Amino acid sequence: MSAQKTFKGYAVTDSSDDSVWTRSLLDTNKWSDFSLVEYPSKKFEETDVEIAITHCGVCGSDVHTITGGWGSFETSMIVGHEIAGTAVRVGSKVQGIKVGDRVGVGAQIGSCYECKYCKSDNEQYCPKMIDTYASKYPDGVRTQGGYSNGIIAHEQFVFPLPAGVSNAEACSMLCGGLTVFSPLVRNGAGPGKKVGVIGVGGLGHYALLFAKGLGAEVYAFTHSHAKEADIKKMGADHIVITEPGFQEQHARGLDLIISTRDAASGFPLAEYLSMLDVHGKFICVGLPDEPIAGIPAAAFVPNGCFFGGSHIGSKKEALAMLALADEKGIKPWIEELPMKECKKAVEGVKNNKARYRYVLKQDIA
Repeated sequence: MSAQKTFKGYAVTDSSDDSVWTRSLLDTNKWSDFSLVEYPSKKFEETDVEIAITHCGVCGSDVHTITGGWGSFETSMIVGHEIAGTAVRVGSKVQGIKVGDRVGVGAQIGSCYECKYCKSDNEQYCPKMIDTYASKYPDGVRTQGGYSNGIIAHEQFVFPLPAGVSNAEACSMLCGGLTVFSPLVRNGAGPGKKVGVIGVGGLGHYALLFAKGLGAEVYAFTHSHAKEADIKKMGADHIVITEPGFQEQHARGLDLIISTRDAASGFPLAEYLSMLDVHGKFICVGLPDEPIAGIPAAAFVPNGCFFGGSHIGSKKEALAMLALADEKGIKPWIEELPMKECKKAVEGVKNNKARYRYVLKQDIA
């Protein structure tokens, strides 16, 4: 059971002698070139599940990584951490999953399993967490992602999928959806709460869908009128165009703001903070390549507001999110492409063409 398997996947590679991919390759237009490669899996353990991948979502994180925006990384690299498929091998110590079940994996593939965070449904904050790609297992094996035909994962990071949510619908929920669902539920989004969502893209559209599904009154903040029709269909109660002075009529009107914005330049952060009620929270889940411009400390004083972040979500939250999607019939806005068209997909994400998530469908023989 401990033998490694060989999987195949679409990887970004470096044709030079240097195996470290840097942002300078963005200028050569090679960042979105993929090659089909074979690679070894982690060693299978009795707490693991092997998954035959059917679908993988294309996340903004994939683009930040392969463009070098979040730093250099070792090639060859297979990205993708929004994975859905079928369990084809299940370790003897795994509970709640059997061969043939539909399951998914998100942006985390491992942790220490012993610390206080792992034991309190906060495993995503484990100091020894292992990312689904661009990371390494304790034995040195590199993690590779879901633009591939298979993956092996510890049961803690394998999520059974409900009958009412298809693999294509579920996969992008497991990072894009969970990244906004966790801060929504941890900060009280629900009936009687007013929630603002900044940015209506891959993350933002999920924030609108889930905030509304949780019962909150939802405000969508967008810089133009181009997406108004879509935003209304997603269920937002209010649409706010972020023209000069947009914050004035909403002063201290919101309990929570989730920012999915992926650009740091010109971020009117002080204006957003002014719209929070006393002790309201601004949670940033969008991660631009560049730092967000600083604001005076005094901006936090008039309403005693809080600024914070959030990292993906726990298994407990992932299962609750999937159950909510099943119960409420929440469907992401997706466009399916063959996995071999991953170049088109990542370029579409980078050029803001996705409406609102690309999903790659398995085509590797």
